[in-house]
Amino acid sequence: MRRIAITGAGTINALGRNVPETLEAMREGRLGISDLAFRDVDRLSIRIGAQIHDYVPEDHFNRQQIALYDRFTQFALLSAGEALEQAGLEFAGALADRSGVILGTSAGGMNTTDENYRTVFEEGKNRVHPFVVPKLMPNAATSHVSMQWNLRGPSFAVSTACASSNHAMGQAMMMIRAGMADVMVTGGSEAMLCFGGIKAWEGLRVMSKDACRPFSANRNGMVQGEGAAVFVFEEMEHAKARGAEILAEVTGFAMTADAADIVMPSKSGAARAIAGAVRDAGIGLEDIGYINAHGTGTAANDKTECAAVSEVFGRHADRLMISSTKAMHGHIIGGTGAVELLACIMALRDGVIAPTIGYQEPDPECALDVVPNEAREASVAAVLSNAFAFGGLNAVLALGRAP
Repeated sequence: MRRIAITGAGTINALGRNVPETLEAMREGRLGISDLAFRDVDRLSIRIGAQIHDYVPEDHFNRQQIALYDRFTQFALLSAGEALEQAGLEFAGALADRSGVILGTSAGGMNTTDENYRTVFEEGKNRVHPFVVPKLMPNAATSHVSMQWNLRGPSFAVSTACASSNHAMGQAMMMIRAGMADVMVTGGSEAMLCFGGIKAWEGLRVMSKDACRPFSANRNGMVQGEGAAVFVFEEMEHAKARGAEILAEVTGFAMTADAADIVMPSKSGAARAIAGAVRDAGIGLEDIGYINAHGTGTAANDKTECAAVSEVFGRHADRLMISSTKAMHGHIIGGTGAVELLACIMALRDGVIAPTIGYQEPDPECALDVVPNEAREASVAAVLSNAFAFGGLNAVLALGRAP
């Protein structure tokens, strides 16, 4: 079976404008959640989020590009640029044909949608910009990354709500395993922090007005974030032959459907995805040292996820570390699993487990080692990254140390 190396990583999110800044913030347990700042925020009941403040598109893109790139596409391009620079790859000839892009997003160009609804319904205008459709479509980020770096192989977008980027990265892994590609640029991006994006989520009544406190007994909901993370997945022997630095190995992947409820999570569906990823990686339950949890800070998700982990790992659950970084960078929806994969790489490479900040009160239904409030030094050889989406769609990735 062809093995998969990660040879590049890039990100922009509320914790940092690149990977080093983000990992430093995770090690420090830094809070990226703050007051939201955008038009009509005073009309919202939820006014906090992990927003990327002081972001100026003109610092990175020209006027013609900005006319084509929604905020989520801009985040994806910036992250891909960092990842590909680290990987040190140039795509031409046969390599370009055997390299592709799979990115996850839940909403696509939500800012573009929001702005143009205002144009038509609030301002009464009957014309919109001719590039509205190519700007808001969920595959826009994938397409622009492929065009920017001449990636001519298998490329598409994945939209499965909060599991989008894990599904995308899992599909990228499978493309390389199957021999359909040698290199895949993959991850996820989301930019839903606008009036319409927050207003829609308010209706679900799952949002916190003050903080995200995963696994804490007094948790009261999730907090949205925005941003992207993109990785270079590369066939292992291809990476070794060119002397690439290998950040980690992607060893396993599993996805399941709850087939139960559109919003309520299922212990069975989550447990089957977790167990499937471990089985696909070809390792034992005792080999997993850390799980980056979905950990949204809602009562339903956290207790269901802990129950699923306990069911799968049994007696091994007591020695597991499990943390949610969403308390720091917010729930980035379709991009969240990608940003969280950075914490998994940090655990494997640096021996640092990112903490669950905001933890205040033990919950008997979440009685696992949630690494509360402070990062921990620990040596782990294998980790999992969980993503469980509305619609009952689950995706779990397994990673191991670089060989």
